[in-house]
Amino acid sequence: MKTSLVFGIAVILLSFSFIQIILAFETEQEPEPPQIPQPSPAPEPIRMPDPTPIPDPFPKESDSDKIQRLTDENDKLKKENNNLQNQISSLKNEKSRLESKISELNDSIQNLKEITMEQIHVIMELVNKMKDVLFEKIFTNTINL
Repeated sequence: MKTSLVFGIAVILLSFSFIQIILAFETEQEPEPPQIPQPSPAPEPIRMPDPTPIPDPFPKESDSDKIQRLTDENDKLKKENNNLQNQISSLKNEKSRLESKISELNDSIQNLKEITMEQIHVIMELVNKMKDVLFEKIFTNTINL
């Protein structure tokens, strides 16, 4: 019984040490890379819609019709150009008229400034004279008393 007990304890100790060695090997192993997933079927590409053909802007137009249409457009553009040139000339005339008016108004303002300054000068002289007269009458009357 002693031998079986000693033998049993030895077996248990050996099995524990063996388990520790196995666990140590398992922890030292590098992990395996994950498995590559299988590709799913590719979706069908979206097709571009077929472009609708651009209609001819002047379908089945003869050469004489084209010439007539272009001549009409040219005449219309010439008239518009003449109208614009007339507007430009009238605006230039208006500008020169307004500039002359501004010049006249500036001259009037300058004249009014000069007149105002002269009036202020005259008023100041009158105030000084009145001041002199008042002080003379008041002081002379007081002194004579």
